[in-house]
Amino acid sequence: MTARILRPAVLLVLGAIWLAPIYLLLVNASKAPAQYAADQVWRPIGDFALFDNMREAWEIGGLGEAVTSTLLYSIIGPGLAVLFGAAIGFAIVALRLKHGFFWFVLVFGGTVFPLQMILMPLFVGYVEAGIYDSRLGMIAIYTAVTVPFAALVMRNFLGGIAHQVFEAAVVDGASTWRIFWRIYLPMSTSALVAVFILQATFVWNDLLLGLALSQSNEVRPLMTAAAALQDTYGGLQLTAVLAGGLLVSLPTVVLFLSTQRIFSRGLNLGQF
Repeated sequence: MTARILRPAVLLVLGAIWLAPIYLLLVNASKAPAQYAADQVWRPIGDFALFDNMREAWEIGGLGEAVTSTLLYSIIGPGLAVLFGAAIGFAIVALRLKHGFFWFVLVFGGTVFPLQMILMPLFVGYVEAGIYDSRLGMIAIYTAVTVPFAALVMRNFLGGIAHQVFEAAVVDGASTWRIFWRIYLPMSTSALVAVFILQATFVWNDLLLGLALSQSNEVRPLMTAAAALQDTYGGLQLTAVLAGGLLVSLPTVVLFLSTQRIFSRGLNLGQF
């Protein structure tokens, strides 16, 4: 009896703690600048000015250009990453690549070192290569940093497909390229979508790489542009900054809510 009462109570407390920052964000982003006070952050007072604050953040912060760039990065980078990851998994699992585990560890080893360790050489290399503050450079780095996780998931997922599928296709005269594109990729659609969603969310929410490798409004990612809203150059009120933060976070929330079933199905690795 005690456990039946204690468990919901603990979950309720943890849920309230988790929702508290979201409540503060919504309440204070909806206030007019003149009605915001540090000692009244918990009180939903004043007129509803959320959309006015969002409009101010969008116009002054130049978020429109950043949204275009970030959409480009979030689609192309993870899209290429899932294809490369699927190709790596296919080579290791289906083609039985010699020393396949070594090559997999080599690819996945890129995640061992934190990004902070490579920012300086990465910045110098980008400047010397002439791709600093360019969309090509941002797509390249976002593709590179998302390939290891894609390779991990796709290797595990494709490992659940019976090797007899590959052997039967070879007997029927299909080429390796055709087997990969017409058999293995369609069979792993759910895993590809799940990895793409995760990596697209990572790219959308990235701040560190955007700060280090971009500068102009046309190139910098959305979170980098949002982070500049509160500096001396942006000069926005805190309510508009909060509204801007809420605005740039909505797409990922909508993405997860609209793809829940595909996402959960794709994470069931080795379902074949």
